[in-house]
Amino acid sequence: MSGDQPQLYLLCQVEAWLCGLPLEHIVETMRPLPVEPFVGAPEFVSGLSIIRGVPLPVIDTGALLGVRGCKPTRFVTIKAENRRVVLAFDAVLGVRAIPANSLQDLPPSLRDAGAEMISAIGALDAELLLVLRSARVVPESVWAALELEGASR
Repeated sequence: MSGDQPQLYLLCQVEAWLCGLPLEHIVETMRPLPVEPFVGAPEFVSGLSIIRGVPLPVIDTGALLGVRGCKPTRFVTIKAENRRVVLAFDAVLGVRAIPANSLQDLPPSLRDAGAEMISAIGALDAELLLVLRSARVVPESVWAALELEGASR
């Protein structure tokens, strides 16, 4: 990442993890809605929730980051390429402008460890900040299964 032009991020929290989502990917935040389990989904996919009349996959952001037993209090609906996904967080903290030069790409060792969800890391007020990628949250196999399920209804 380069430059000092600030970008707006929605800051969210899961346990001790501070996560930033680029504001241009945010659709809305809300209280959690009921989630129905989805057979065959990865363990970090909690299931499906009906958001504005559309079934969307709900991602347990804690499980995605290796934290178990989180009790989300907020849903954040994001645009993931041409689809929508719901991320479940413990808290939504607000919007902050973060200069691009305060973030850095992940070192290769972390990318190799399966952190494909994290696009950059940085520090914000002495806390580690993880910038999440929205486009890679849900594996393509889950989208394909959702489309098959929708076609069978």
